[in-house]
Amino acid sequence: MSQFNIADAKSHFSELIQKALIGEEVIIAKDNKPILKLVPVKKTTKRRQPGSAQGKVLYVAPDFDGPLTDFAEYC
Repeated sequence: MSQFNIADAKSHFSELIQKALIGEEVIIAKDNKPILKLVPVKKTTKRRQPGSAQGKVLYVAPDFDGPLTDFAEYC
């Protein structure tokens, strides 16, 4: 874990980004008190597969797609 005060973080920002990208924990501090952690954004490269939830829905009520009683006056 690396901790940097705001002034140091400003002057070494690209270095801190590289550290975070390789997995090192980078903490930014103000008055030597940690205020935030620099972490990379997770990539979502995995695409959804049709049918991937098959067998995971255990119950669907018989009136699942029926009209709601709260909205009866609008129908």
